[in-house]
Amino acid sequence: MDLHLLLKLQCFLLLLCLQLASTAETPMINDSRVIAKPGCQDMCGNVSIPYPFGIGDGCSIDNYFFIIKCDNGVPVYGSNITVSNISIFSGEMTTNLGIVTNCSDKSIQTNNDWTWAKFGKFTFSSTKNKFIAIGCDTLAYIVGNGYNSTIGTGCMSYCDKIEDTTDGICNGVGCCEASIPAGLLKYQTGIGSMSSPRRNLEFNPCNYAFLTETSSFNFSSSYLKIFKNYGTLRVPVVLDWTIGNETCEEAQRNLTSYACGPNTDCVPAASSDVEGYRCSCKTGYEGNPYLNMSTVGHCKDINECTTSQHNCPEGPGNKCTNTEGSFNCYCDKGYSPGVRNNTTSCLLVSQSNLPGSPNNSLNKIVVGACISLVLLLVSLVTGFWIYWGYRKRKHMEVREEFFKKNGGLILNRLLDEREEDIEASRNFGKGEKKHRSVATIYTEQELSKATNNYHESQILGRGGFGTVYKGTLSNGEVVAIKKTKIVDMNQNEQFVNEIAVLSQINHKNVVQLLGCCLESEVPLLVYEYISNGTLHQHLHERGEGPTALSWENRLRIASEVAGSLAYLHSEASIPIIHRDIKSGNVLLDDDYKAKVADFGGSRLNPTDEAQLSTVVQGTFGYLDPEYMQSSQLTDKSDVYSFGVLLVELLTGKAVFSKNRPEEDRNLASYFLSSLKTNRLFAILDENLVKNDIERVSSVHGHQQIQEVAELAQKCLRMKGENRPSMKEAAIVLHGITRVSSNHPWVLDDEDVTNTRSKEEERKLLLESAELLSYTDSIPTIGDSSKGISAR
Repeated sequence: MDLHLLLKLQCFLLLLCLQLASTAETPMINDSRVIAKPGCQDMCGNVSIPYPFGIGDGCSIDNYFFIIKCDNGVPVYGSNITVSNISIFSGEMTTNLGIVTNCSDKSIQTNNDWTWAKFGKFTFSSTKNKFIAIGCDTLAYIVGNGYNSTIGTGCMSYCDKIEDTTDGICNGVGCCEASIPAGLLKYQTGIGSMSSPRRNLEFNPCNYAFLTETSSFNFSSSYLKIFKNYGTLRVPVVLDWTIGNETCEEAQRNLTSYACGPNTDCVPAASSDVEGYRCSCKTGYEGNPYLNMSTVGHCKDINECTTSQHNCPEGPGNKCTNTEGSFNCYCDKGYSPGVRNNTTSCLLVSQSNLPGSPNNSLNKIVVGACISLVLLLVSLVTGFWIYWGYRKRKHMEVREEFFKKNGGLILNRLLDEREEDIEASRNFGKGEKKHRSVATIYTEQELSKATNNYHESQILGRGGFGTVYKGTLSNGEVVAIKKTKIVDMNQNEQFVNEIAVLSQINHKNVVQLLGCCLESEVPLLVYEYISNGTLHQHLHERGEGPTALSWENRLRIASEVAGSLAYLHSEASIPIIHRDIKSGNVLLDDDYKAKVADFGGSRLNPTDEAQLSTVVQGTFGYLDPEYMQSSQLTDKSDVYSFGVLLVELLTGKAVFSKNRPEEDRNLASYFLSSLKTNRLFAILDENLVKNDIERVSSVHGHQQIQEVAELAQKCLRMKGENRPSMKEAAIVLHGITRVSSNHPWVLDDEDVTNTRSKEEERKLLLESAELLSYTDSIPTIGDSSKGISAR
C-alpha cells in the first residue's frame, strides 16, 4: 500500500475516533454528591470513582467486580479496559471496546473477523447500546449468554454504490443496526459477507461491526471509502451494574451484607433477566446511597427552604420550614391563608382579626361548629354513594388507560381501515368471502387463573418481545397465551397488528386466534394450542432416531405451508404478507399437520399497490436479498423464505452456521452451489436417509426429491419477478404429494431396471449422510417469537 493511502486511512481513523468519542465522553467532573469511601482516591484523571467502586485495597465494596486501577491518570477495569464514566444514580459504567473487520483487499492488515467481551456479572445495556455493521456486502451478528439463556441478534447491510447511502441513516443500505437483548453478560461478534467470495468494491474495501452506545454513533457514507483498523480504534459501550445476585427482598433480610446505607430505597434490576439490586437516596435526601452513617457522604436531608427546592408561595408573610426529608409552608404572624389572583398565598389581616382577639375566637368557634354540622349531615347522606361512585369511576379509568396503552385505539383504527378495504373490494366483486372477527374478549383474571398466575412451568417458549404460556380455561379448553414482557408502544403495535391480521384468516393450516385481552397491564393474545412443537425443533433438536420426520411428513408439511401462504397472498379479503416464514414459525400437531404462526410482523398489502416500503425485518438466512437491498416488501419475499424452508426440509441443516466454511455459512448459497456440482443427494438430511431409507432410495423418492429441489431453486432466484408465486408453488407440491400417495415406495426389481440396486443406493446415501453434522441457532433481526407450541 502506498504512503499516500496509508496517511489517508490514518486520518480517517482519527476522525472516526473523535466522532465516536465526542458524544460519549461528556465532561466527567461529576456532581459533588458522588463521594468515594473516606480515605480513598475519588478521582482518576477527570473521571470520578464513587463507592461502591474504588481504587486500592479496601476502597471498593469487593476486591473483584468493583475494583478500579488508576494507570497514569486513566481508570482501568480488569486487565486493560478503560473507563470513561461511572454513575451511581443510573447504575451504569461506560467503557471502550474494539471492533471487528473484514476486507476484500488482503493487503490491508485487519483484526480477526471475531471478537469477544465479558465483564463478570455486569451486563451490556439493552437500552443504551446498539449493534452496528457498516459495509456494502456485510453479514454481521452478535451472540452471547445471559444468566439463564443463550441469546443473539444481528443485521445485514448491502449496496451497489456509495450514492445509495444517506448520512445519518442506518437502515440496511451501507449500514445496519440491531437492538441487543436484555441481560447479556458476554458476547462474541462475527462479521462476514453475503457473497462468496466477498465482492471487491473499490469504494468499500472493508466491512466492520461493533457494539456501541447508541447516542455516540452517527453514520457517514465516508466510512465506506477509507476505513482501516489497526487494532487501536475503541468505541464507547454502556454496562449496567448491580450489587450481588439477590433481589431487594432477599438482600434486606441480611442487614450485615445489605449494601444500601441509611435514608435509601432498594432499586430492583431493570430487567427480570438480570440479577442483583441497586441503591438510591429517598426523596428529599442526597448523597452516596452506598455509604453508611459513619461516613460524611451518606444520604442526608436536603434543606429545600434554603436551596429553593420547595413550592411555597413567595412574598411577605409566606414562610418555609425544613423537615426531615421534606418541608412545610406556613403564614407568618399577622397573615392568614387566602387566594390572590387564583393563587393560594398568605394575606395580611386587620388588627381586630389578629389571633388572641375575643371576637375572632368566638367567630372561629361558631363558624367551625356550623361547618362541622353541615359536613356531618352531608357525609351521612351522600358518603356511601360517593364512595362507590368513586370506586366504579376509578376502575373504569384504569381499564380505559390500559386499553389505550395496550394499543386498543390502534386496533380500532386497523380494523376500521380493513373494513373500508374489504368494502371497496366487494364493490369490485372481490370481497364475497366474509372475514372472521376476534371471537372472545377474555378478562385478565381468567387468563391468570388459566396459567397458574403465569407460572414458569407453563412456559412454552420465549421470544424477542414476549413469552408464550400454556393455559387451561375454566371450560377445560387448552390454549396458548402470548404475553409481552414489558409495556412498550412498539411491541403493542405488533400485538394489535397480529390481531388485525389473524382476525380475517380462516384456514386449516394457519394457527387460529381465539381472542385477546387489552384491559390488563400488558396485552395478551389467546391462540389454539398446538401440541407437537415447531418444525425447527423436529429438524434440529428432536431429529435423531425413530422420531425423525419421514419424507412423507416433510413433503406434506411443505405442501400445507405452501397452501396456507397461497391463501394469504391470493384468497384473503386483503392480501397478507407474512414476512417471517421460517421453521420456528411452523407448528406441528400430533398428526404432524402444519400450522403457520407468528403474524406480529405481517403486513396487510393494499390491493391497489404492488409493494410496500418497510423497515427490513425477518430472520437471518430466510431474508429475501432483494427486500434487504430495496426495503420494498412484496409477496415474492415470502416465496424466497419458503424456498429456504424447503432446503431446510431437504438437508436438515441450520440456515446459518459459523461452524461451516465461510462460503457455506448461508444455507441457501450452500444449497445452490451444491446443485451446480450435482451434489444434491450428498447433502440430504442424515436422519432422513438413515430412518426413511426405503422411501428415499426408491425411484419415485429420487424423482420427488429432485422436483422439490428444483422448486426450491426457483424460489431462491435473486430477482423476485423470476420466482414463482406461492399459488404456483402450492400446485407443484400438491401434484408431488398426490404422486406420493398413488405409488408404493418399495418397488419390484423390474421397476428399477437401469438403476443402482437398492442396497447400493442405500450404501451411497448412508456414506453421504456421514458428512452432515451442522446444528446451530439462528440470530434474529427485530422481534420474533419461537412459536406457540409445546417444547
